[in-house]
Amino acid sequence: MPENLFKVMKTGGDVAKEFEPKLSEKDLLHFYRMMVMTRLLDERGMKLQRSGRIGFYVTSTGEEATQIGAAAAFTPDDWIFPSYRDPGIALFRNLSLDLIMANLFGNEKDTVKGRQMPVHYSSRKYKLVSISSPIATQITQAVGAAMAARIKKDKIVVGTFFGDGATSAHDFHTGMNFAAVYNAPVVFVCNNNQYAISSPVKKQTMSESIAIKALAYGMEGHLVDGNDVLAVFAKTKAAVDKAREGGGPTLIEAYTYRLGPHSSSDDPGRYRSKEEVDKWLKNDPIARFRHYLQTKRLWDNNKDKTLHDEITQQINDAVKRMEKVLPPPLSSIFEDVYAEMPWHLKEQMHELKEEAKKRGTFKNMSEQFPL
Repeated sequence: MPENLFKVMKTGGDVAKEFEPKLSEKDLLHFYRMMVMTRLLDERGMKLQRSGRIGFYVTSTGEEATQIGAAAAFTPDDWIFPSYRDPGIALFRNLSLDLIMANLFGNEKDTVKGRQMPVHYSSRKYKLVSISSPIATQITQAVGAAMAARIKKDKIVVGTFFGDGATSAHDFHTGMNFAAVYNAPVVFVCNNNQYAISSPVKKQTMSESIAIKALAYGMEGHLVDGNDVLAVFAKTKAAVDKAREGGGPTLIEAYTYRLGPHSSSDDPGRYRSKEEVDKWLKNDPIARFRHYLQTKRLWDNNKDKTLHDEITQQINDAVKRMEKVLPPPLSSIFEDVYAEMPWHLKEQMHELKEEAKKRGTFKNMSEQFPL
């Protein structure tokens, strides 16, 4: 662990009282609930993929504190440009389990009608911008939205989330520079989980941290313990408040670890040791926060079992409901392109429907997803 890592919950259960954010018991328990739900969603998502019921899944196990702590710092009116490893942010912003499962199955209830890969959640209602598979593209998009907000004198703040691998992409550098030059109200949250698929951070940068890169662009940078939900919240909240008051952008590096594979197609055992994973398991963000709640007499083992059982049932029920939903209709391919469908698309849609009649019923091919 870096020596200058900002922490609230210290090793051994001690708390840095001077940095402890003022949160209600309700807020603390909600943080924990969302972290557990994110973990259990991951477990079920991988089982769905392994059993051939969905084609692909991306895990975020071990990174729950970064997602929930940062998400809690923004208001519902703020726009979020997430990455594909941020289900906790979607959950925290009240995206339903049904809509999350609809996306995994790519059915007709899916917000994007099956046009996106699984784990690419989006919602205009909850101000979650559609996720891109190419890394870092959301960074420049977020900066553009923040620049527009400043021009319009809108008091919103924009948050963008990305991994350590994204800092090697040109969009990171472009976005950081533009944000600083134009004093855009944007908060950059880098989820440094130590690997860009199989490439470790040390093979991506010679900087002592990712946070320090902020200095070159003329903005604040903070290195935070990404497994400490209170530390992530405290630093992100300060950055959001500063941006909202016209103080400009901030880069936050959440130092954490991806306990699972990069995706359901990855074998992490080929590039990292079991000893390394076991070392990070001792710093599990959920176990760490649970201990904090227990010391404050807000939690116990019985409550924990009840919560796990309740969330597991909610996830199972959502799976049952969404697995029965039909795929998007063929006509959806032609919709959402023009306000009024032109004649040539109408002709093509009619031809496709006639071809479908000849070929018979739809066959689910999701198990052949290529990634």
